[in-house]
Amino acid sequence: MSAGAIFVWEMLGTSVLVLLGTAVVANHSLRKTLGSGAGFLFITVGWAFAVFAGASVADATGGHINPAVTFGLAVSGELPWADVPIYWAGQLVGGVLGAVLTWLTYKLQFDDHPEPEGTLGIFSTIPTIPNKVWNTVTEVIGTFVLLIWILLTPTATVTEGGEPVFGNAALGYAGVSFVVLVIGTSLGGPTGYAINPARDLGPRIAYAWILPIRGKGSPQWGYSWVPVVGPLIGAGLAGLLYLAVSGLS
Repeated sequence: MSAGAIFVWEMLGTSVLVLLGTAVVANHSLRKTLGSGAGFLFITVGWAFAVFAGASVADATGGHINPAVTFGLAVSGELPWADVPIYWAGQLVGGVLGAVLTWLTYKLQFDDHPEPEGTLGIFSTIPTIPNKVWNTVTEVIGTFVLLIWILLTPTATVTEGGEPVFGNAALGYAGVSFVVLVIGTSLGGPTGYAINPARDLGPRIAYAWILPIRGKGSPQWGYSWVPVVGPLIGAGLAGLLYLAVSGLS
């Protein structure tokens, strides 16, 4: 596949992911919406199926929609390193675009919101207890779980007798969504479970430099490296573990 095609498909898929994911947070957080105050479970379910939608759109490129997934696959030898920057570029642009589309969808509600200084959390993650070291550890663990499932989950095979064994392949991208859902409900409490650098950095860039939200707060650049570095470390560790165990029988 050409570099241009990889960029376009990953941009489209990531924009759908971020649009639907940040929009479910907006639906919960802003007043005068039908989902106002719906709660954390509402958000985690929305993000989980945003992953399903975004990955499905980007199926032509493997549905990465996440720089950590791309990195983990490269570390594990499942993706050429030369393709990594192209995937990352499309994902980051898609993250920005998805955030802009969420603002357009909820523009009237953003204008009416009484606490615009607190709207960063609609677009990017904020830890409940700021501590960059432990916040990074949380992101490493969450992303490691995601990547090790992607790398080690059973795929479709055929037995020596010709019988198909579908493993988790029949679930398709829904399987990944279920994993993201349980990561959110179990590991997402401390940091908001970015587990995806583009999903956090793209909207943070949009919030800081593009979205005209009156009275908006700080983009918190001092924290912005945590949801980038943490997921990449977790994905890299998962890729290394995959290499260590893939030869075992």
